Amino acid sequence: MYKEKRNILLTIFLFLQIGIVAFLSKFPSIIDTYYVNGVYPLIASVLRFLLGWIPFSIGDILYAVLIFLTLRFLKQLLTNKTKSKRALIFQFFAGISVFYFCFYIFWGLNYSRSPLAKTLSLEQEAFDIDQLESITEKILFKTKRLQGQLSKHDTLAVIVPYSKKKIIALTKDGYDELSDQFPDLVYQRPSIKKSLFSLPLTYMGFSGYLNPLTGEAQVDHLIPKINLPFTCSHEVAHQLGFAFENEANFIGFLASAHHKDPYFQYAAYLLVLRYALYDIRRYDPDLFSSYLERIPEGVLKNIRESDEFWKQYENPLEPLFKSFYDQYLKYNQQKDGLESYNQIMGLIISYDQNYILDFN
Repeated sequence: MYKEKRNILLTIFLFLQIGIVAFLSKFPSIIDTYYVNGVYPLIASVLRFLLGWIPFSIGDILYAVLIFLTLRFLKQLLTNKTKSKRALIFQFFAGISVFYFCFYIFWGLNYSRSPLAKTLSLEQEAFDIDQLESITEKILFKTKRLQGQLSKHDTLAVIVPYSKKKIIALTKDGYDELSDQFPDLVYQRPSIKKSLFSLPLTYMGFSGYLNPLTGEAQVDHLIPKINLPFTCSHEVAHQLGFAFENEANFIGFLASAHHKDPYFQYAAYLLVLRYALYDIRRYDPDLFSSYLERIPEGVLKNIRESDEFWKQYENPLEPLFKSFYDQYLKYNQQKDGLESYNQIMGLIISYDQNYILDFN
């Protein structure tokens, strides 16, 4: 009887939490003061201190347990003749309530923080085709320069000489460089790990994720090495509390671009070149075609390497997983869902106007 009352109370608390989170999302200044600059850095630091040294993902094991418990609940709901379905349902929602609480306390309230553009005092995020073309020229120049430096010929793809384990270990160095300019981006006690679910993650179409319950950044260990530096840097941005995907992409780009290692720099500019061309194609397809003709064959080979990797894992379920994640992002204040990954160029243009990127 006690357990059922507890489960009923936790179920009521779930809906109360949903209301509180929705209410707090209207007041980002409160979230900034008490959570972003108060509670969250302490929580994140403690989680990385406790779990960062463990060589495998505790969060993935926790996810496996949660999946098992969910499947067991469904089996009980369909087959159990002795236990009340009402009691089972309250038990299930009680578990959701606990998960919801931990998710938002440990990380999820970052979805309600002030926009990064405000945090970094960037003057604008909107841009026109002239600004986009101007920044694309700079990005293309830098990409070509790095490709020529690393492969010695413009027809050769860049091959990253490091192991994936070393790439993960080197990720922190980019944030060390970036934190000289932005002290809030100091990254201590690294916790970046190979996902135990790398194969299913690849079939789902994702290259990494942050486990909000453990503070661990998981990366898909199967993706090409040319993509791994940016993926690691992106997930670290999430660890630092930047929940929106375009903001994590932008900070991941800055950390990789500021890295002393040219392979990290190349990985950063290679991906951002793709985002720039994506936007140009929407504005002017003919201009997009002209840019494609100017990209060295070696750079195109690296782009194809990534595309061909993902293509071999395409499957009928991938759109379902992406649709679910799209709705998840929209629920958490990213109104454009998965499309928000692509909304990085406004931040880069504004950053270049205010701080000047090094394109030499």
